[in-house]
Amino acid sequence: MAELPLLLFPLPEVADRTKRKMVPGKVHRPSVGRQGERLSPVFQQLQESFNARCVELQQTPSGIDPEQVLVIETVGNIENFANAVKKIPGLEWMGEIETDEIAPDEDFYDDKKPEKELSGRLYLIMSNQTALTQMLSLWTKYQADTSMTFQRGLTKFRDVFRHLKDIRRWGVEDRLAEREVFEIWKEDLEHDAQRNVRFEAELWYRGNDENRRESESIVAGLIKDLDGIVISQCVISSIAYHSVLGEIPAQAAQQILEQPEVDLIKCENIMFIRPTGQMATGKEPIEGDVSDCTVASDEMPTGDPIVAVLDGLPLENHRLLSERLIVDDPDNWASEYPAIDRQHGTAMTSLIIHGDLNNGSAPLSRPVYVRPIMRPNLTDFNRPREECVPEDALLVDYIHRAVKRIMEGDGDDEAIAPTVRVINLSIGDRSRHFSQVMSPLARLLDWLSAKYNILFVISSGNHPEPIDTGMSGRDFEDLGSNEREALIAKKIYEDARHRRLLSPAESINGLTVGAFHHDNSQNGSIGSVVDVFESPLPSPVSAFGSGYRKSIKPDLLFSGGRVLYSLPLESGNSLLQFSNRIVAPGNQVAAPSDQAGELNKSKFCCGSSNSAALASRTASICFDYLSSIFAEQAPDVDFSVFGVPILKAILVHGCSWKELGKKLDKLLRTDDNGRQIKNWILRWLGYGVPDIEKTLGCNEQRATILGFGQLNDGEAHVYNLPLPPSLSAQREWRKFTVTLAWLSPVASTTQRYREAQLWFDFEDGKKSREKLKGKLRVTSVDSDSDATRRGTVQHEVFEGKSAVAISDGDTLKIKVNCRKDARKIEHPIAYGLAVSLEVAESVDLPIYNEVRNRIAPAVEIRT
Repeated sequence: MAELPLLLFPLPEVADRTKRKMVPGKVHRPSVGRQGERLSPVFQQLQESFNARCVELQQTPSGIDPEQVLVIETVGNIENFANAVKKIPGLEWMGEIETDEIAPDEDFYDDKKPEKELSGRLYLIMSNQTALTQMLSLWTKYQADTSMTFQRGLTKFRDVFRHLKDIRRWGVEDRLAEREVFEIWKEDLEHDAQRNVRFEAELWYRGNDENRRESESIVAGLIKDLDGIVISQCVISSIAYHSVLGEIPAQAAQQILEQPEVDLIKCENIMFIRPTGQMATGKEPIEGDVSDCTVASDEMPTGDPIVAVLDGLPLENHRLLSERLIVDDPDNWASEYPAIDRQHGTAMTSLIIHGDLNNGSAPLSRPVYVRPIMRPNLTDFNRPREECVPEDALLVDYIHRAVKRIMEGDGDDEAIAPTVRVINLSIGDRSRHFSQVMSPLARLLDWLSAKYNILFVISSGNHPEPIDTGMSGRDFEDLGSNEREALIAKKIYEDARHRRLLSPAESINGLTVGAFHHDNSQNGSIGSVVDVFESPLPSPVSAFGSGYRKSIKPDLLFSGGRVLYSLPLESGNSLLQFSNRIVAPGNQVAAPSDQAGELNKSKFCCGSSNSAALASRTASICFDYLSSIFAEQAPDVDFSVFGVPILKAILVHGCSWKELGKKLDKLLRTDDNGRQIKNWILRWLGYGVPDIEKTLGCNEQRATILGFGQLNDGEAHVYNLPLPPSLSAQREWRKFTVTLAWLSPVASTTQRYREAQLWFDFEDGKKSREKLKGKLRVTSVDSDSDATRRGTVQHEVFEGKSAVAISDGDTLKIKVNCRKDARKIEHPIAYGLAVSLEVAESVDLPIYNEVRNRIAPAVEIRT
């Protein structure tokens, strides 16, 4: 820790939020006549297709009144279209999807950049025959008379008709958008041709109980028709989630693989069909042996847990973990979880409690709560076995019940660990790469985060796939380190679309952690493997963002250990293979031994799972430190309300790209890609690597001040930062950093999704960057300003060294604004704000004392 404590802002001024003007790009769209020429045949085909499907369904034994989901694709956004949909009986709003990959054509294109892809919406609407007929009638009338007066509440349909790109039914291809389900079925049946196959059928979430029950009954009947069974079902209304866990015989699964057009796959009540059990630790063969380890401190933890871990079952009597864990195993998985299989949970809890054992850090002062959500894969005959989420429960349901048990209790039982404020999730769904649509699990975590005021720390996901260098192994070995790094970085970026975030890393409220290719281990015998990045860079296996609506994801990087790759022995193009070694380099962690009774072993490992665990450890330390700051400086403040948003801000506050950004820029930049470089770097680095020790304290040359509060729609808080007079006329490097964080409720069926948007600007909010530059002579570095406002953490860094005139009493106004985003804000939104001003430590300027002396009197009044 630095030698001087963090400071607190005085009470902010209350103001109205800054009105932001959005200037959309101008898109050429076709005339009304051209729209009729294009779309009338489409509407006719849709009507015929709908009729044919109705006849088909009415001939089934159930003879149900058919409903189908329509996909309405528009170029641009039609605000509040959902309200118009509700005005037509028989139409039901299912949701909307944002897309920015609409190919331009002769009808729709950007006036300034005709080749640019366009953004738009996919509106999803459940319709019966009568409602479709009425909607087509509106279209026909509009075509006949474009000046017609629409019935009250239906005017938005005119806007849709003007911007309409296409309209179609939600079909088989949509339900199987995640084609991994068939690939996984094939893999399972090749392993065991008689094995029953399990799957998740996510149903369209209907607005009332009766429709949901009918929908579930139809799907259950179709599963039964295939001689299958429904194992479980789950409805969580707060995230618009309704799913069925089904199982069908191998023969039925094989028939579907050969001919997908069966009633189950065509069922209009099903939105997606997904594989189960894909949250797993991986099956890469392990290379190397475990080694002995020592404990840096024998001091035992006290108090209640701040951090909870949802993972595999750890080896709780390991010397490094004994008496440091609170293991909650209500399903008694331990009885079928041999010690040798307890790999991942042991590693993650070791990192959270002790950090990387290479560093010799002191253990956490608090115990860690653990709830197993993975267990050994019974079909894996390796030793140790793969650990995975079991297939006999829906993952969303299981994690929902696990978190509810922690925070409020299960059944008649009280909350088992209500002091928890951070939940570590160091696993991801390898079958679900993020692509525009929020996964049910991410929606669940966002909702739980806002509901219980907790922070989920989530790994971004690992991609240990081979890297195709495009050259022979000998030629690759002959490259210099800079040439290797440039080649590998470019190859990884070329493959970025296959290396995206793994669900639930797109969570907007969670802190998503990517892996930094770094550790402090001493290299063991590297042999035939190679370290492709000798410079500090993101890990080659760490997943790429962006997040939802192009928000910054991952949020930050933590050490994930150095990754090694093996070179092929044969000639030809060199495919670098990920090496799953348990010897150095890497993060050193506690590990089970294959010898009974050995409880002091360790191994080395790498990846974003480690990074998330180390971030959770840091969160626990920061939370206790922040608690002590508030106890000393603001004892009357209810820290339980603001603690998590402030913690989230502090974890990001020390982030910067530093040398990583410069190195990536150098490796990737060409004469043609200068405008894209910053976005490319953002997708891999997020906000960068944090300097937590620096963040948690101050020195004479650096002052960090915390703010906090609650805001409703249209409100703002204005903080006055005293500017140190000693900085006046100084041509010295200075850095100004501002971080704002909050937890937003979510609206799962709307494209905006985030209920509340908060953001900061400077002075009165108008041309705020120019005014900041005038006050401090600093300009923005690292991340893109617009991108920082799309999630629930806004973090910006400004630097400069030109002389500026500052008089005693001068201040800089920092304004925190709030407005509704997806829907009306029901309750005030708590936020945390961190602001730092610093000069180089070698410069003898009393920045801290001058800021503190000008803030302290106001803080005393606040107290």
